[in-house]
Amino acid sequence: MREFPLRGRVAVVTGVSRRAGIAFAVAERLAGLGADVLAQSWEPHDAEQPWGADPLGVIYVIEELRRRLPEGAGRIEHLAADFAEAEAPAAVVDAAVAAFGAVDIVVAAHARSSEQGLGELTAAELDLTYAVNVRGSLLLAQRFDAVRDHSRPGGRIVLFTSGQHYGAMPGELPYAASKGALQQVTASPAGALAAKGVTVNCVNPGPVDTGYADDALREHVARRMPMGRWGRPEDTADLIDWLVSDGSAWMTGQTLVSDGGWGLRI
Repeated sequence: MREFPLRGRVAVVTGVSRRAGIAFAVAERLAGLGADVLAQSWEPHDAEQPWGADPLGVIYVIEELRRRLPEGAGRIEHLAADFAEAEAPAAVVDAAVAAFGAVDIVVAAHARSSEQGLGELTAAELDLTYAVNVRGSLLLAQRFDAVRDHSRPGGRIVLFTSGQHYGAMPGELPYAASKGALQQVTASPAGALAAKGVTVNCVNPGPVDTGYADDALREHVARRMPMGRWGRPEDTADLIDWLVSDGSAWMTGQTLVSDGGWGLRI
């Protein structure tokens, strides 16, 4: 008989817009472990990026997610929400409670990408990227704390950073600044929520092939990776699997790196 260690728990996973993305793999993993999952997406962001939105649309993405799950797995509900709007994070958490009666886990895997260097930098893009990546993540944590029944087990929040601390990202200043902020702030909500039995950690997934790289970049990075390949979304899902499990209850306020040794390059 298949075991579902997360049965009875409710997760919010943000950024579930594309089948190739990390958030899709995380949502599939958590639901496959038995959690009920509220998947947030914002398709217009992907549509304006070079890689584009999922060619079949986000509704198909959610249906594909449901189709892949084994019998007895968790349920999937979906909400499209733009984290550029200040009310959106609370609406997403509230949607999980409305759908499933509770919330126990938030995996803030969404991100606004921005390719502005110093010469192209605008205040509007800085403000928007901070609003989506930093404000959105912290307001998710705030609403989670406000509405969660903390007598329930397994309170978990997972934030996402990037590799900005390994080297310069001169063409992605708004993105790098926002991801650096999330890495540095993680200890503060972790300290605020520790007494309530909630852990807060941050994940750096390293270079993950989610369909944004062209062939030249894919080959270049793969040659520089100590393990000779890019990360896969499933590699990140493996770490999230542990971070939301009962076995991670003593881990909080940390940034965990799952990058195949990318940071070991010399």
